Amino acid sequence: MRNLNNIDFQKFFGQYTLVYGETNTQKTYLTAKFVQYLLESKKINPQEISILDFAPKLAFFKDLKIGGRIQDYYNKSIKCKNFIFEGEIIPPRLKAKSKSELYKNICSNYKITSKILNNFKENPTDFLIINDISIYLHLGSKRYILETIFRVNTFFGNSYYGTSIKSKFPTLLSINEKKKVNFLIKNIKNSYFTG
Repeated sequence: MRNLNNIDFQKFFGQYTLVYGETNTQKTYLTAKFVQYLLESKKINPQEISILDFAPKLAFFKDLKIGGRIQDYYNKSIKCKNFIFEGEIIPPRLKAKSKSELYKNICSNYKITSKILNNFKENPTDFLIINDISIYLHLGSKRYILETIFRVNTFFGNSYYGTSIKSKFPTLLSINEKKKVNFLIKNIKNSYFTG
């Protein structure tokens, strides 16, 4: 998915689509554009579009732009069924000063994201949008999220899949993250690498 300007979003309608790649490769932007397509071109009822936004708030670490939510790129997405949560999603590797803090961050994110997923499963809609799936996958089940995806009519989501976000602590986090994202890539037919 190299040419991001001339995308025909119609081909993702009624399909399961995952975009994955490095930071700053427009994954969240593309996801927001698909939400815009659903609302403005397909005239879908906003309450039929569930947005599960697992991304940390937009921030800069050194020269790296991290996070960013759907509404940062398309503010009308707030009309959709956004699953609100208490607390804050933490960029786990970048905010940790120790191994134990890294694990604490991951656990905190998992508590939030798994609750959001469960809330969605109790009140599903035909359209499911997930921003930054990898945040859930740090501790979450790859099979559970895939089952959730396959229960809807249309899914569009994104995930970090790269090497630019590093931790100074030896950890299996990045290896496990990559394995779980690979599982989704293999099982979601429309999977596109953004760079």
